[in-house]
Amino acid sequence: MPREVFVAGQVLTAAELNVVSDQSVMVFAGTAARGSAIPSPTEGMVTYRSDDDLVEVFDGSAFVGVGQGKILQVVSTTKTDTFTTTSGTYTAVTGLSASITPSSTSSKVLVTANFTLSNTIGLNTGQGGAFAQLIRGATPLYLGDSSSSRIQASAGGGIESSTDITNATIVFLDSPNTTSATTYQIEVRRGGGNTVVVGRSGADTDTANNGRFPSSITVMEVAG
Repeated sequence: MPREVFVAGQVLTAAELNVVSDQSVMVFAGTAARGSAIPSPTEGMVTYRSDDDLVEVFDGSAFVGVGQGKILQVVSTTKTDTFTTTSGTYTAVTGLSASITPSSTSSKVLVTANFTLSNTIGLNTGQGGAFAQLIRGATPLYLGDSSSSRIQASAGGGIESSTDITNATIVFLDSPNTTSATTYQIEVRRGGGNTVVVGRSGADTDTANNGRFPSSITVMEVAG
């Protein structure tokens, strides 16, 4: 349907009034209210859903969001100190979390985390594992499948020596389906035993051969 151009004094027909409706942005609280008001939408209709702050266009078969995939907000946390734990279960890394409040339930959250893992003892003792998982609230995300006694993790693995460092990167697109404040956290645990270390080597000898490393977690709201 072409865009209608009106002139002063023009008397509108019913068909022209329908064109005016099609060319206007109609506001509805949600999809149910819109469906009741427009049972048979026409291609090109534009509506705004106030509950989700979303502009949508009818493409001939369905209303499709405008601006999907755009980054709406970014929250990032950087940690420069170290962290250790002797726990055999996942434990939150102090200072390695980020909280975001999505503007719409249809939004997705892209999580990117980068940090180092080490262990104070090597695999030659059978105890040199270091593992990490990403969680949303209390819900683990992005884990490998369960397999017997093997540890489900988002990153990590065996550490051959206490001087070894594993660089861990986690990238995950989450669908939290909420407009409430949502916290993403990195947790770590040991494998067979001893101490898991974040931000330095397990040995941490005071020489120029060892270093300190930053950790970060960034969350980005992506328009759904």
